This record gives sequence, structure tokens and C-alpha cells, in this order.
Amino acid sequence: MDWNNIQNFSSNIVFAILLIATTVYWVSLIFVNGLNNLSKLGRLTAILANGLLVFILCSRWIVDGYFPLSNLYESLLFLTWALLTIYLYLESRTKTKLIGAILIPVTLLISGFANLTLSAEMQKSSPLVPALQSNWLMMHVSMMMVSYATLLIGSLLCILFLIISKLQEVNLKLIDQSYLPLYNIMVDYYEAKSFSPSNELSELGKLKLLQSIDNWSYRIIGLGFPFLTIGIIAGAVWANEAWGSYWSWDPKETWALITWIVFATYLHSRITKGWEGKKTAILGSIGFLVIWICYLGVNFLGKGLHSYGWLS
Repeated sequence: MDWNNIQNFSSNIVFAILLIATTVYWVSLIFVNGLNNLSKLGRLTAILANGLLVFILCSRWIVDGYFPLSNLYESLLFLTWALLTIYLYLESRTKTKLIGAILIPVTLLISGFANLTLSAEMQKSSPLVPALQSNWLMMHVSMMMVSYATLLIGSLLCILFLIISKLQEVNLKLIDQSYLPLYNIMVDYYEAKSFSPSNELSELGKLKLLQSIDNWSYRIIGLGFPFLTIGIIAGAVWANEAWGSYWSWDPKETWALITWIVFATYLHSRITKGWEGKKTAILGSIGFLVIWICYLGVNFLGKGLHSYGWLS
């Protein structure tokens, strides 16, 4: 049995399913009255894609005998799985479909990059290089990928906040409601904007939506930051074991530190300075760009200790 062909075929099916899910979620935003039924279909497709990703990752793990995070292709699959898993959990807790409308397209782009851009040779499993033959592989890389997925979701909500607010200052303290269900608020806002003759009602719905997005972005980034911290610490210990030094200012290490500083600044400004709204949304949005530079951007440099991750 040719497992590589089966895995590649399954990965292509994941891309097709995510394309369908993206279409469903976007249509659900246009036709508000049919939002609930369409979003259920979108959720089912996301669950199906996630199940196929679990099959691909587990089959590579069983066949190859090591945790499937040894190259860029596997890490992209793992990141897509992590994004979908976190999203499905958040949707079950918050009853919101808005996150899916902005997150599923991101998973589609990641899946497309993995399947359509990377060469067939880069998609194949290969024996672990000596530096990766360690128990720290699962601990370090999995923590980093989970942190990337969580922080990307929080950063996307920050970007959404800036788009809806049109980069204007918004006084979120006018409404005292914590962690409101985004789905209900979104429906209230669009219905008020579309059908209500009162501009005040429309603005009230918009304010409620912005407050909930701001609160959830804070909570999600607060969840992802400890994963990032653990991943960096585990990487430092692993580096000392493999290369004899805890920190070597490798491009990956440098940008991981920059990522940590950006999100530490975000949390510090919220916890100690009491910032919210536009200021913290800008910080979170910067974090979105920094994560992608750390994860993929430095891979184009083609130099450094993380040679197994470079694009060729």
C-alpha cells in the first residue's frame, strides 16, 4: 500500500472541503436569515476536514515511527488541524459562526500552500536528521504550532475589530456586557443596520459586536501566550542538548523572541495599563504579521540552524 499517495490524495480532499466550507460561511454572512442552517453545514465540513487531517497525521506517525512534525509540509498540516480544532471548540463554547467566516479561509490558504506550492519531494516523509532525533521534537514543535494557531485566531479577531470600527476610537465601556455570544450580537447588528429606522439602534449593535470581539481576542491571545512561552523554553533546552547552547540567535529563535515580545506587550497593556479597543487591536494585528514572518518568512532565507524547515 502506497501511503504517500493515500495521504496526498486525502490532503487534496481537505483542500476541496475547506473551499466548500469557505463558500458556505461567506454566503451565510450575506444571507443573515439563513445564517444558522448554512453555518451548521459549514461546521460539518470543517469537522470532516479535521477528521481527514487527523487520519493523515496519525498515518504518517504510525508508518514513519515519529511524530509528524519533521518538515514544513507536516507542520502546515498540523497547523491547519490545530486551527480547525481550536475553532470548533470555540464555536461550541461561544455559539459564534463569525470566527469561522474569517478563519476557514485562512486554513484554506494554508492547505493550498501545502498541497499546491510545495514540491512532491518536500511532501514526502524522510528520515529524521540527527538534530530532530529527540523526545523534545513533540514537546517543542507541537507547543509552538498550537501557540501559532491560537495566537493567529486572536490576531484575526483584532484585525476584524479594526475593520468593523474603521480604525476609529470606540468607547467600549458604554456597554457593560462581558463575553457576549458573537453569533447573537452579529445577527442583532446586521438586522438593526438593515431594517431598523433608528441609527442609534444600529450603532448599539455595532458597539456590542465590537466589545465582544475585543473580549474574545483578549481571552484567546491570553490562552495562546503560555503555549508560546512553553514552546520557546522547550526549544532552548532542546537546543542546548543538540547544539550545546540554549540560544544562538538563529533567525527562527530571533523571530520567536520578537513574537513573544509583541504578545507580551499586548497582554501587559491590557492587564496593567487597562488598554482595550483600537490600541490593543493594533498590537494584536501586528502579531498576526510577526507570526507568519517567524513561521514562514525566515524559511526563505535558507540559512540558520533550523535547516530542515527551509524552502527549496
